[in-house]
Amino acid sequence: LKNVPRSGDDTFAVIDPQIWANPANMTWADWQAPPNTNWSDPSTTGSIRNFNIALITVDYTDRAFEITLPVQSTIYGNPQPVAGISNITRGDVPTFYRDFLNKPGTLNKGHTLHEYWMEDSDGRFGVDLTVFGAYEMPLKSYQYGIDDDMNSGGCPTNGTCNIDIRTDALGTWRTAVGNATADSYELVFILSAGQDESSTWQEFGEMKFQTREDVPDSFGPPDNGTNYAKTRYVDWTSWAAASNIWPNAGGGSSTQAESSGMATYAHEFSHLLNIGDNYNNPYGIPLRRSYTGPWSMMSRGSFNGPGGPHTRWQIPPQQGGSLGSLHTVRDKAQLGLVGEESILNVSREALADSGIVVAQIQARSVSPGTNLMGIRVTMDVDNEPFCDIDTEVLCDGGGYNAYFIEVVDRMGADSFTPDSGVMISKTKVESDEGPFQWTIDANPQDIQLLDFYRPNGTASYITMGDYRQLLDALFHAGTRSGSQYEYVDEANSLHFYIIDVERDSTGVLSYTAGVRSTNSSTDTSTLAVTLSDGKIVADGNTPTEKGVTCSFQLKNTGESSKDGSAYLDSDVYRLNATVKGTGWKMELPNALATAELGEKVAVKVAVAADADAADDGTVTLTATSESDSTVSATGSCVVHKNLEE
Repeated sequence: LKNVPRSGDDTFAVIDPQIWANPANMTWADWQAPPNTNWSDPSTTGSIRNFNIALITVDYTDRAFEITLPVQSTIYGNPQPVAGISNITRGDVPTFYRDFLNKPGTLNKGHTLHEYWMEDSDGRFGVDLTVFGAYEMPLKSYQYGIDDDMNSGGCPTNGTCNIDIRTDALGTWRTAVGNATADSYELVFILSAGQDESSTWQEFGEMKFQTREDVPDSFGPPDNGTNYAKTRYVDWTSWAAASNIWPNAGGGSSTQAESSGMATYAHEFSHLLNIGDNYNNPYGIPLRRSYTGPWSMMSRGSFNGPGGPHTRWQIPPQQGGSLGSLHTVRDKAQLGLVGEESILNVSREALADSGIVVAQIQARSVSPGTNLMGIRVTMDVDNEPFCDIDTEVLCDGGGYNAYFIEVVDRMGADSFTPDSGVMISKTKVESDEGPFQWTIDANPQDIQLLDFYRPNGTASYITMGDYRQLLDALFHAGTRSGSQYEYVDEANSLHFYIIDVERDSTGVLSYTAGVRSTNSSTDTSTLAVTLSDGKIVADGNTPTEKGVTCSFQLKNTGESSKDGSAYLDSDVYRLNATVKGTGWKMELPNALATAELGEKVAVKVAVAADADAADDGTVTLTATSESDSTVSATGSCVVHKNLEE
């Protein structure tokens, strides 16, 4: 197969190892450009739509724009000591943030909102920002930030909170520019001075203070109230963190703060295009697993960026949250970011009649051209047995009507996803009922990842509900990868295969995947396969050193009884190998193979011998059709310990 080791390589090498990365350890060196693209070019526009968005900057009498303040002078330690942000005045702020968000430059490492959407949509959607302000809001910052739902009881005595920032921000803007100008913009981003609550509740709550009583007055309210307050996911955080706005979208506008990275804008912008959230409460009672975690912009892919989630409080936002993941192929289809011609559509019910489907899928961060970006397998009903989301943390809740198979590569806006591989997910097509997409976790066990150390030195590990439980969720081709190369949904009679992996000369990652019904009524009488005896490929190695390869020719000798679709012309074979001879060992780099009708493919077995092994080792390889286990072929290969004999 394509990535089995070649000349000079280790014959026993793992062909597609899972090497997942902790977001906290990522740096900007992890960013990889998609080949032959320059999506950040501001002179380009979306071929279908170029969004004309107003960016309104607002501050408060009690909160200045932190980018204008002395380095690390706030209680949060902002602004960061970054070159290029000194001597910024209030009058400079609107232009500064417009450029930071949408003009390629040093501070944003050349990455922009326009770039993100152009890449995500393959050139269909672009973004143009026009900035307004700065406007001073008529009320204190906390009056907009303290929310009755998330922060009940946090409003200072005799104060008024839970004020909608949109009312005053949009009203002030319309008064300043006139309704005609305001109405000329399709959407509005409101940028509020200071931090947002999403990026500070934990970092300036339980991570900084051992108990709520330890929160000092510097993080407390302007009256004699408690220095702590309720927040969205847990019982307490510092009052200062709770008083920050929580980014949200609705009614044609979204709210962000200075700490909100570009990924936050992309996430909220997605809501304005009519798609919902797909994330859980990582500290919920009862606890529930993350839905799509770091792999989806509508889940915690909006946290992606170098440095991980606990750097999202920084101003300017150059780390966590600065470059979010692309949308999943399911979400791309809903938002019009990918054409249906790039998705192979099959149904579970049709698979039972048609037989196995095999297709090559290209990474979603690369322009698909004439290639496929995903496979959608629709289901008329989800037959999964009932599971209780109140007691089972891994329960997906049921009610899905499709599966998606897609390839994620750490390239482009997916550079800060934790792995490159294949995501298999259950989905609800055209639905915003969360979870509307559920990543199948190839490693569902607790990842046991250290999150942070509490002030008293106690180690705190991520919960089973934390999105980072899915860092190792992707499927990989081949054996011994640390992941899985197949997935069976018995209740829904579906078997998924990750058959092969290829990265071409330009760096584009593709996988060959297959899916079949386990309740098939397909006529298998036309299936047939042959397997030659193996030939030894030494490539300068010897059996007693790195080992050698036994290469067999597998041929699909069946006859077509299908409807002519190229995706139905292949069969998938499971490989099993043994070696006979004292002191000999063997390994299958790949336990799966596929071949089209009439096609020959090489399948390989790595074999080696100890120094005192028997003179000869005999490898026996069997290839068995996954469509019909009675269809199989066997070949053998005799290897001499001394190849010259």
